[in-house]
Amino acid sequence: MLTSISALRLLCAALAVVSALVPFTPPALAQKATDPAADALIGFDARFVPAVAENGMVSAQEKVAAQVGADILKAGGNAIDAAVAVGFAMAVTHPQAGNIGGGGFMLITLADGRKIALDYRETAPAAATRDMFLDNRGAVDRDKARYSRASAGVPGTVAGLLYALEKYGTMPRDKIMAPAIRLAEEGVVVPYGLAFAFSRARDRLKNDPSSARYFLKPEGEPYRMGEVLRQPDLAKTLRTISERGAAGFYEGEVAELIATEMKKNGGLITEDDLKAYKPVEREPVRGIYNGYEIVSMPPPSSGGVHVIQMLNILEGVDLKALGSESADTYHRLIEAMRRAYADRAKYLGDPDFVTVPVAGLTNKAYAAELRKGIDLERAARSADVSAGKPPAPEGEQTTHFSVMDKAGNAVANTYTLNLAFGSGYSVDGAGFLLNNEMDDFSAKAGAPNAFGLTGDEANAIEPKKRPLSSMAPTIVMKDGAPYLITGSPGGSTIITVVLQEILNVLTFDMNVAEATAAPRIHHQWMPDNVITERGVSDDTLRLLEARGFILPKNADGTFQHRVLGRANSIMKKGPLFLGAADLRDGDSAAIGY
Repeated sequence: MLTSISALRLLCAALAVVSALVPFTPPALAQKATDPAADALIGFDARFVPAVAENGMVSAQEKVAAQVGADILKAGGNAIDAAVAVGFAMAVTHPQAGNIGGGGFMLITLADGRKIALDYRETAPAAATRDMFLDNRGAVDRDKARYSRASAGVPGTVAGLLYALEKYGTMPRDKIMAPAIRLAEEGVVVPYGLAFAFSRARDRLKNDPSSARYFLKPEGEPYRMGEVLRQPDLAKTLRTISERGAAGFYEGEVAELIATEMKKNGGLITEDDLKAYKPVEREPVRGIYNGYEIVSMPPPSSGGVHVIQMLNILEGVDLKALGSESADTYHRLIEAMRRAYADRAKYLGDPDFVTVPVAGLTNKAYAAELRKGIDLERAARSADVSAGKPPAPEGEQTTHFSVMDKAGNAVANTYTLNLAFGSGYSVDGAGFLLNNEMDDFSAKAGAPNAFGLTGDEANAIEPKKRPLSSMAPTIVMKDGAPYLITGSPGGSTIITVVLQEILNVLTFDMNVAEATAAPRIHHQWMPDNVITERGVSDDTLRLLEARGFILPKNADGTFQHRVLGRANSIMKKGPLFLGAADLRDGDSAAIGY
């Protein structure tokens, strides 16, 4: 028999679990939701309900880091402060993609109306050469391009996060970085997702004594769920950055450790490369979709250009009448994707090195021409679809987080090491992994990278050039204010995941949680097949197959499926912030206050 005290404890524990799973909406909050549409979105008539808050929201792929960001908002920081804190925290809690050894993009909209696209993408070292990943037969050496120190570009994360904080944040650097330092020193309890990632990457991490020491247990086994991971060398590096700013990473002891790691093991990054690195502010790429303003990343990200290009193609179609998961809707999505990715392969690259026809690619008249070329009865063949001719005007492990604050500031941030745990090599003594972003260049025209994407001379390797990316942090504006923030990891699938998240909210009237949970599809021109998730009806897939679309199958004849992206999004509806962390990752969370 349970005592009454024991029963009470069990009841309290059960209530705690329930409250963690289903955000509680107090009566005062419900009374403020006077917008009928807002009431509908936070009701319990939907299959998926977002997290709800009044003052701000963070949605991230790792819940401890999300809580760090929410705590910064609660302490009076703005969205930029919170985003930078999340970025450094995820370098500790989500090492397979969160990083200080990689790079990324931060899209910022400020309450005063300014919009900033901050490019802190990695750069090729000065010693990089066009054919550095080709073997003596002229073929691409995949191992060298992906799993060597030579595959590392000059990291941009530290410079980018600190630039954003110093220019647009409100809190001091030491306060923003303190949570990450504490987590590295005291340790983090390994969640299931990280334990799974360690298990999958064990053999690769074992190849490097430093990585094995940092991310595996002394006997070489991966950490299990519930065990504590401590990272003292990373804590030391983070403390140096906290004390000295960007100079604590790009100059001095940390820079020397990076350069030594390179020199001893065939890498190219030098202390001069590190000292010369600078993030770049760029003008965001913008478009209009059914009255909403779409603000996204410009080249060297291809994400924003092609999200807007595909929305332009699809704007001329009544998708809502066709249904969100019908064969007719998927048919049109696939053909829009096919044409956008064909253009990506030809035109996109670093705008500091090549001319990218952004205005032409995002031109609505050009989209209309592409739309006319879509056969609504039969699938096209990618071999028959080449890059279009945009008019002249009158660029798999990543992580994304979104932040909104009450003042009207918003941040969409996507950063990466490229593949899970990057190259697998760490900087000895500094505690962090090296990226393998050099594989995002076109090592050889037409040769696919790790995500199957092909490229042309626009994305060829050149010293100090930034490799082309698919990252697509995006903010949708309504009536001049942030309405939806979204983004995703997923390599080549990022662009199509972001596209479908936007369509689900703006066209199919889903709340942000429903939009995030909906099944996804993907096509990237080459290879010419349609990737789908579980949840897309087999009947729908058979209809698409009958129209000539190529859908990979298993040996038993069933359709193949895979997970596409992990979008972490926030929606502002009336006085409320609605957060959705992608359920495809059990470690993710949307936390507001």
